[in-house]
Amino acid sequence: MTVVVIPALDEEEVIGDVVRSIPGLADRIIVVDNGSNDRTADRAREVGAVVIDQPARGYGRACRAGMNAAIQAGADIIVFIDGDGSDCPEFMEALVKPILRDEYDFVIGSRIRGEREPGSLTFPQVFAGLLAGWMLGVCYGVKFTDMSPFRAIRRSLLEALPMQEETYGWNLEMQMLVARAKVRILEIPVNHRRRQGGVSKVSGTVRGTFLAGAHIISTFFRVALSKRGQAVTAQGLE
Repeated sequence: MTVVVIPALDEEEVIGDVVRSIPGLADRIIVVDNGSNDRTADRAREVGAVVIDQPARGYGRACRAGMNAAIQAGADIIVFIDGDGSDCPEFMEALVKPILRDEYDFVIGSRIRGEREPGSLTFPQVFAGLLAGWMLGVCYGVKFTDMSPFRAIRRSLLEALPMQEETYGWNLEMQMLVARAKVRILEIPVNHRRRQGGVSKVSGTVRGTFLAGAHIISTFFRVALSKRGQAVTAQGLE
C-alpha cells in the first residue's frame, strides 16, 4: 500500500487541487492539518483526503503525525509532498516505482536538478540544498543536491529511523539517517513550481528563513555527532 502524507498549514486556497492531483497509484491520501486558521481541513475532506489534526505547530510534528497515521493504515511505502502546490505529483510514480521493484529504500526528488519555474526557489533554498548535499557527501559518501520535501520511503525503514526533529530540520534529519544507515538511496530530478496560493512559512518571511536555517544547522550537528541509528541496515528491512 502506498500512502501519501501532505503536511499543511493555512493552505485553504490550494489543498483541494493538490489532493486531486495525486496520481492513482496512491492508495490513501493523508492531509495533516498543522493548526490552520482557515478551512484547510474542510477543503481536504471535501476532495476525499483523510485529515489528521496536529494542532501543535511544527513541520516535523506534522510529518510524524502523518507517518504514524500511514503506518496504522498499513502503508508499505510513504510519500511526503508539500501542500502548497509547488511539488509536481506527476513525478510520484518515478519516486515510488524503484521502491516497489525493491531496487531502492529511499527515493528523493531534486528540485535543483529538475526544471524550476522562475521564482519557485529562492537563492538561499538552492544554496542550502547544495551545501547540505556537499556536507552529507563528506560525512557519509552519498550524493544529494536538495532537501526537497518530495520523497518516498519504505515504511519499515522509516519506522526504524530514530527521527527526533519536530520542525524544519525533519527533511535533513531523514536524509542523514538513511545515509548513515547505508540503505539504498536514489535521487531523481523533479520539476518545481511557484506555490499556488498563500505565503511560504519559510521563504516568505525573514523570520521564517532565519528559523528554518537555524533548525537545519542544529539538526545537522546533532545528528552528525550522534551515534544512534547505526544498526539500521538495508538487510533488516522488510
